[in-house]
Amino acid sequence: MCGFESRPAHHYGIWIFRKSIMAVIVETLEKLERKITLSLPIGVIQSEVDARLKKLARTVKMDGFRPGKVPMNVVSQRYGYSVHYEVMNDKVGQAFSSAANEAKLRVAGQPRISEKEGAPDGEMTFDAIFEVYPEVKIGELATAEVEKVSADVSDAAIDKTLDILRKQRRTFSQRAMDAAAQDSDRATIDFEGKIDGETFAGGKAEDFQFLIGDGQMLKEFEDAVRGMKTGESKTFPLSFPADYHGKDVAGKQADFMVTVKKLEAAHLPEVNEALAKSLGIADASVEGLRADIKKNLEREVKFRVLARNKNAVMDALIAKAELDLPNSSVQAELDRMIEAARADLKQRGVKDADKAPIPDDIFRPQAEKRVRLGLVVAELVRANNLQAKPEQLKAHIEELAASYEKPEDVVRWYLSDNRRMAEVEAVVIENNVTAFVLSQAKMLDKAVSFDELMAQN
Repeated sequence: MCGFESRPAHHYGIWIFRKSIMAVIVETLEKLERKITLSLPIGVIQSEVDARLKKLARTVKMDGFRPGKVPMNVVSQRYGYSVHYEVMNDKVGQAFSSAANEAKLRVAGQPRISEKEGAPDGEMTFDAIFEVYPEVKIGELATAEVEKVSADVSDAAIDKTLDILRKQRRTFSQRAMDAAAQDSDRATIDFEGKIDGETFAGGKAEDFQFLIGDGQMLKEFEDAVRGMKTGESKTFPLSFPADYHGKDVAGKQADFMVTVKKLEAAHLPEVNEALAKSLGIADASVEGLRADIKKNLEREVKFRVLARNKNAVMDALIAKAELDLPNSSVQAELDRMIEAARADLKQRGVKDADKAPIPDDIFRPQAEKRVRLGLVVAELVRANNLQAKPEQLKAHIEELAASYEKPEDVVRWYLSDNRRMAEVEAVVIENNVTAFVLSQAKMLDKAVSFDELMAQN
């Protein structure tokens, strides 16, 4: 059997064996495609149909008969077709599974099973066409080059985070009537935009608030409002970028009129014990606040560095691997991705999102990469015993829970759900693979700045 499976993909081989009551023919078609021909005795199928009908007759209820007293010919007439169909599905499915196991075939996806005509008397014959998982060949990892990044949390990064926390707690006070609008002010305005003299959707608002210099509005809009005073009005042209999210106005020029109704100055809280206390620092000290920020940033940096290095490792693995992709696995991944895209559209309020036409080609490259990577990682894990160990799962969950107020509750939340635990296991396995490849490959160390690391998605 092993010799048969290792033949070149272009070779059309046939292997015949008998398994229990069924005869089996296995053929290699092309690359990963196989065909199993199953011959089942009709008597075995009919015997199972009769047994199920007799069992059904003991409980079936029909008008004019007491329960359990319905004649067999009546039961057979009413339920015979559906029972026969059910038995056929079960028996052929069992026969296929048994034959695939006997032939040591690792089946990818679901087989396409069809009945053949011209079977010998007393037999029913079926063809099952399917794909098998490929042989994965991974090249010499010692020759692979992998960029391994590192990053530190600087005082500047702590200061920047502290500024963000202060902005989240800022307050506002109304500015004098003759004060000019400036960056960080909160402006309350009325505006109306027109294209070719016509107001467009989303181009008009009253009592609209935005922070000047915060990037909420287009730069030309902010530039126009900056320097205006309360009560002033102004008209100005504005060119929408070609890639603007509003497709109806993208690439077009509009004329806007804006009236400033109120300006408010922003006030940031001082960096002191009061701020530290409001942020939940135990000793309410500035030093404790900075230490807490550093601890959280270091945790985030660790995860981002690991993610980036993991991506580099996976790209190196794909480059070193040789394998054919099972079309059934790619299609299954495509279906999952399209279903996820439709669910996202539905969440965004798109009408009839579940029927939205989404071409396979949009996701095909990503689906093929996911399937390829999954097969390569699985082979590397199998060959090098990189499965997740219980202590690794425990450590990872505890690390995930550490940033929460009640870590023990988060740990219990993970441990109580098999699906969540499966996700944790997948991450730990990927971490094991990353560490293994980095230990084998030629590493190119690269230090990146905190800002560069955090700017990446």
